[in-house]
Amino acid sequence: MTDLNLELKSLIIEALGLEDVTVDDIGDDQTLFGEGLGLDSVDALELGLAIQKRYGIRIDAEAKDTRTHFANVNSLAAFVAAQRAA
Repeated sequence: MTDLNLELKSLIIEALGLEDVTVDDIGDDQTLFGEGLGLDSVDALELGLAIQKRYGIRIDAEAKDTRTHFANVNSLAAFVAAQRAA
């Protein structure tokens, strides 16, 4: 697990108030929405805002690949890393 993955897992728990979830409960490839972790569209908005604030990046909710970036922690970490490097 990379430091960024760990940070993102902590951010997911913090931003969404997931009291009964630990970073060890969230798999790097686990689907975040629907059947996976069970997040919904409201959670997506809150998480997106938290990521923008924490990492100083911009997330375009209308972009066609945004949903792909939020699929799991690994894809989210790759997106954040790429945005920070840009």
